Formats: sequence, structure tokens, C-alpha cells
Amino acid sequence: MVKNRLVFSMVVTMLTIIIIGLVAVIIYFKLDGESDKQTINDVVASSWETKEITTNTNDDQFIRIQFQIQLNNKKAKKEIEKRDFQVYDIIYSELTSMKAEEFVVNEKLAQFERSVINEINQILEDGEVTQIYTIQKIIQ
Repeated sequence: MVKNRLVFSMVVTMLTIIIIGLVAVIIYFKLDGESDKQTINDVVASSWETKEITTNTNDDQFIRIQFQIQLNNKKAKKEIEKRDFQVYDIIYSELTSMKAEEFVVNEKLAQFERSVINEINQILEDGEVTQIYTIQKIIQ
């Protein structure tokens, strides 16, 4: 009778530990999956809008353009606000190396955005740029 009680206690204890472990694993993966998804409020809170930028292009035309830069966290937003002069330098360098007609082609504009993202990510320490949105563009 003592052996049966001991075996029963061990089985109950093992099942309890297994159930608690499974619940912990499920909760961990569920919370981990949700942390990757940003709500629109998170996106807005971690985005930085450039001022309107007017500069000449490589073919001596003018472009007026403005961007919304989405970062992966609020610390990165604060850092990019402090490094705005470096960000504007990167953007101006990329803008002046392009021709005005390239801003009409979506692939060229996407390539420009990827290049700017890579350059800005090299200077950021507290996060990274996840997306750049062109919110205004006028070519003259």
C-alpha cells in the first residue's frame, strides 16, 4: 500500500510539472509572437517626420520631398531626433546623387529608401529604421 501511494504521488507530481511546463512554453511563445506586432499607436509613437526638404538633383532640377521614418522603438526615435543633422546629411547626399526622373520610377525610389535606411541604421545605437514612407514629393 505504501508503494502504491508513493508511485501515485510521483505520477501526480510528474504530471503537474509537465502541465506547468507546457503552459509556460505556450505562454512564452504566445507573448513572444505578439511582441513582434506593432499596433498603429506604437508605429506613430516610434515614427519621426522629417521637415520638408528642397534640394537640387544630379540633373539640375529641384525636388521637394518629405519622409516619415518608422523606427522599431521609442528610444530609437529619441536618438534620431538628436541625430537629425546626420540624418539630413544622409538624405541630402542620396537626393543629390539621383536624377529627377528616377523619383518617378517606384523601383528607384524604393532603392533610394533602402539605401537611406542602411545608412541611418549604421549611425543608430538604440534601435533601427524599419521603414521610410515618402509623404510628399514634388519635382520641378
